[in-house]
Amino acid sequence: MPTPEPTGQGATTVEHLSPALTRELYRAMRTARDLDTEAIALQRQGVFPAYVSVRGQEAAQVGSASALDPTRDFVFPTYREMASALAYGVEMVGYMATHRALWHGGLYDVMESRFGAINAVVGGPVPHAVGWAVGERLRGGDGVAMAYFGDGASSEGDVHESMNFAGVFTAPVVFLCQNNQWALSVPNERQVAGGSVAARAEGYGMAGVLVDGNDVGAVYSATAEAVERARAGGGPTVIEALTYRVEPHSTSDDPGRYRDQAEAERWRGRDPLELLRAAMIEAGHADATDLATVDAEAAKRAEEIRDGVAEAPEPDGSALFTHVFRETTEELARQHRTWQEEVEL
Repeated sequence: MPTPEPTGQGATTVEHLSPALTRELYRAMRTARDLDTEAIALQRQGVFPAYVSVRGQEAAQVGSASALDPTRDFVFPTYREMASALAYGVEMVGYMATHRALWHGGLYDVMESRFGAINAVVGGPVPHAVGWAVGERLRGGDGVAMAYFGDGASSEGDVHESMNFAGVFTAPVVFLCQNNQWALSVPNERQVAGGSVAARAEGYGMAGVLVDGNDVGAVYSATAEAVERARAGGGPTVIEALTYRVEPHSTSDDPGRYRDQAEAERWRGRDPLELLRAAMIEAGHADATDLATVDAEAAKRAEEIRDGVAEAPEPDGSALFTHVFRETTEELARQHRTWQEEVEL
């Protein structure tokens, strides 16, 4: 069965949102778009060993992250949630430094930001989110976990087990699937039975929502409702944000080998940033002059983050031996001594 077509007839819905909120959503999406462009350039220049683009998925990420409360919720991302991190308020130089492979988990404070380290394990963030959510309820807190994953990860056993566990224990989790149509080189129809990830929610006793992932207003509203439900004790929700990966899977990928570029161009015509821009102007939330100012500020911030990442000093090599065990083992101490001897030669 083919993947359902996106809803909304190409429009973005902002009438139900305040002008101030739509302007913040636009600012985050615009900055993420510019930072994504800078990041690809850094990879081409050899600063990043590799990079995964978020272009075309900014609405799904910014809309969902903006509906959370950074003071009490916790986000568990994959390797493609740069726009979510930015919208959530993560310190972006430290976050983006992860792509330089300077240090496991980047150079930002995961606990302070309440935004987990980049997780490259397919489906890996999902059980972590459920575990945190159950622990949050056991301690009497009202925080909600956000678990990001893709359509490819939805075929992993960890994701199914986590959803079942969350359903049984009414865990406060929002499962946010960014269905960008391709599990690397495998299309939806060859790995998502039934054509919908959200439809699986019923089998786990939770709400399931299929939303236009290029409509930031729709994503924000669906996420806000799911967060409110979870916080009130109503259990988890699966949100399937239908979007598209217009760029290669990563900077080492060649999508021309497995997909029709005409399809990608069709989705480029539904650019979430341009859809939001047009909707804001039509709704009177901003005019072209206002948005031009935001565009300039976003470009400047992206450049500042780029420069900060490129110039970030490498941590001392001895840090390799910290945070491995709570108490250093004899073998780890021996390895540390050997390393020091080799460095001092």
